[in-house]
Amino acid sequence: MRFSNLVDQIWANNFFIARGFVVLAALLLAGFVSAQTTSSNTRPRASDVGLKVGILPTGPLNAITDVVGVEVGHATIINGDKVRTGVTAVLPHPGNLYRDKVPGAIFVGNGFGKLTGSTQVDEMGEIETPIVLTNTASVPRVADAVTTYILALPGNENVLSVNPVVGETNDGYLNDIRGRHITLEDVFAAIKQAKTGAVEEGNVGAGTGTVAFGWKGGIGTSSRKLPQNLGGYTVGVLVQTNFGGVLSIAGAPVGQELGQYYLHKELQQGSAKDNADGSSMIIIATDAPVDGRNLRRLAARAWLGMARTGSAASNGSGDYAIAFSTAPQIRIHTSEKPPTRHLELLTNDAMSPLFLAVIEATEEAIYNSMFRATTMSGNGHTIEALPIDKTTEILRRHRAIK
Repeated sequence: MRFSNLVDQIWANNFFIARGFVVLAALLLAGFVSAQTTSSNTRPRASDVGLKVGILPTGPLNAITDVVGVEVGHATIINGDKVRTGVTAVLPHPGNLYRDKVPGAIFVGNGFGKLTGSTQVDEMGEIETPIVLTNTASVPRVADAVTTYILALPGNENVLSVNPVVGETNDGYLNDIRGRHITLEDVFAAIKQAKTGAVEEGNVGAGTGTVAFGWKGGIGTSSRKLPQNLGGYTVGVLVQTNFGGVLSIAGAPVGQELGQYYLHKELQQGSAKDNADGSSMIIIATDAPVDGRNLRRLAARAWLGMARTGSAASNGSGDYAIAFSTAPQIRIHTSEKPPTRHLELLTNDAMSPLFLAVIEATEEAIYNSMFRATTMSGNGHTIEALPIDKTTEILRRHRAIK
């Protein structure tokens, strides 16, 4: 048998195996019991207590899904006393992302992390899979599942290379991270359950076992809408918060007044222990026609929003921002192979309002991840939720809210 024919045969076999995985996963998902949180979360979002972050208006849902076409799905895994983890998937559009790629970019705030797919995104300025978040030890398994998902999509029968974009934070304090409990079915559940509309926040998906500023962290989201005279574009942000520092909310020193902040014990007792390690993932969507170069500039501004919340950006914090544009006219269609492309893109000068939008949306998304999170015990530890009553009292005293 000729080598080329052998390769074709191997690929055909592998494709049908992959398709078999899809069918199996779909069947399993019909009775999926991956401990999805079913109790309603009555804790408020930041805006519900009267907090107004910045000057720009939010979108209708104040969520990343205000960017038309963006879908978000979660798989939340809570098993026994030790497993507190999950998967969160963000889909730039509901179609075949490999065939209709979106412009994308990644900005690294601190590279102590495991972000699969970053070098190809940097090189090509494109994203071709769902963006999936999970825990540190599960990144390879999740990337493999995303690859399986893409290979098995109708129309991808001849695809030989997939660049899954998978990020993480370390939930090992509340979760048995060494057990690597994320499965292919969990990843498929997050992707297949992804939808537009309101986004679940707090202890859900990849935020199930995370910790922020010594309180319970999680998934949070927010958006900003530019006025029509600035293009009318929307910027949406979703965060996975698992980092430390000195919590500040709209300038109010909440962490200090609650007596829980980075180096609090160290400054009082002279200890050298670092308690601000962790990571953060920030996913940014916009419908503005922006290419990879300016998307990277947009992603870089997300760290200004994170800084406003009091992040210490510690040595052990792996901090990444992933940005993409959903503008249909600038998608990259693999079915078209012309030697040139003619695009209408925003100019550099037109980016400044978008920069402000991503700063404000990132800041509020981080607050939402904590406001919506609830107290959680797992793996022999308990992390309390941010106390809403005490926090709002501090905010009123510092005139951050009325």
